[in-house]
Amino acid sequence: MSAASPGRLAWSRLMRHRLAQVSLAFLAVLLILSLAAPLIADWRGIDPTATDLFRRFEPPSAEHWLGTDDLGRDLFQRLLDGGCVSLLVGVSGALLSAAIGAVIGVAAGYLGGRLDSVLMRLTDGVIALPLLPLLIVMAAIDPVKVGVPTDIARSEFFSVYRIIVIVALTGWTTVARLVRAETLSLKARDFTRAAQALGAVPLRIMFRHILPNTAGSLVVATTMSMGTLILFESTLSFLGLGIQPPAASWGNMLTGAQDLLQQAPVLALWPGLLIFLTVIAFNFVGDGLQDALDPRSERR
Repeated sequence: MSAASPGRLAWSRLMRHRLAQVSLAFLAVLLILSLAAPLIADWRGIDPTATDLFRRFEPPSAEHWLGTDDLGRDLFQRLLDGGCVSLLVGVSGALLSAAIGAVIGVAAGYLGGRLDSVLMRLTDGVIALPLLPLLIVMAAIDPVKVGVPTDIARSEFFSVYRIIVIVALTGWTTVARLVRAETLSLKARDFTRAAQALGAVPLRIMFRHILPNTAGSLVVATTMSMGTLILFESTLSFLGLGIQPPAASWGNMLTGAQDLLQQAPVLALWPGLLIFLTVIAFNFVGDGLQDALDPRSERR
């Protein structure tokens, strides 16, 4: 019988991680429901942005599955819309920060010398900065004053893309250090020396030979950072500096619910619970991937 491929072995190890399995199922259901939010709203005949002050704080019913909020909007549909935005920020921000960190890390590790010193001191400087105040300062910058046209700066989608860029610009440091460390090890391997002997240019060696061999660590780091970036987005939106209404996110839903905790605590319960479960799920998936992609876990 032929030996199983590394991919199948990794998948079998991942499937033995029970918490990772449950987390993957939860994230898959959440992603499907969030992406299908417009279709679900049409099927139910509900406009999640329409306000009806005569139907404020309604309890769960056949029409409004989780009740309504302080403006009479359907809470279930708002949660789905918020999930779509929060997942978009977390996944896109993590992928963008991973790309930035991977390029910086592989360049610093392979080219070395003065470039390595400059890039690592830049990384150390970003790490040394207090993260939350840095995010608040960056999010508080008025885009109109830095040259962004007013109609674009005030659009609903601009606030989403802006937050993605902000969290990515502060979240690349871990990946950069990780990739640099692996690059220092991989550039001394025989396949790298063979590529150098054959006359391959440094860019080809870095991105064709070295970077693909760091994929396992990159996947794990990127997955675990998704939950952290969702938490950052929720924090900024809670402070009024993130996703701006009428666009829904779990963070700005908490902002709207903070003055209504005694009157309608469920308005804060549901988005807070979803933030908690999503962040924990991404962390469990990251733990599962770390074990699955590490051959030594088979012996453990």
